Amino acid sequence: MKAEVVQVRGLTFVGKAASGHWIPMDGPADFQGSDAGVRPKELILIGLAGCSGSDISSILFKMRENVSRFEIDINAEVAKEHPKVFTAIHLNYKIWGENLKQANIEKAINLSHERYCSVSAMLRKSVNITYAYKINPVDD
Repeated sequence: MKAEVVQVRGLTFVGKAASGHWIPMDGPADFQGSDAGVRPKELILIGLAGCSGSDISSILFKMRENVSRFEIDINAEVAKEHPKVFTAIHLNYKIWGENLKQANIEKAINLSHERYCSVSAMLRKSVNITYAYKINPVDD
């Protein structure tokens, strides 16, 4: 896999990888940024949730679970001193659907974290990743 990152101005960068889609990254104005994009470290959290969410969604589809809505909240703790790395990450999966089987939800989440999500596999070598889930009734 390859990626390309190009400086636009100050701390404003755009990057793309094999998919060919550009994503803006930036920093705050008080550090030469334009505040025009997501922070690079935020992309790590978004990438983790996107990777795991894709796995879980695909697994639940194959299990024929009728998921109508799926959201992931992510909370991370950051070291106080430089480098300000993540020291803990918690994902909270919120799933809505009809007649969802708790055992299938748990299995899909565990499979993602233990086997399929490459982002989780990379991060868990240096940070504690925890997760929880809640099955919700279908919205009216």
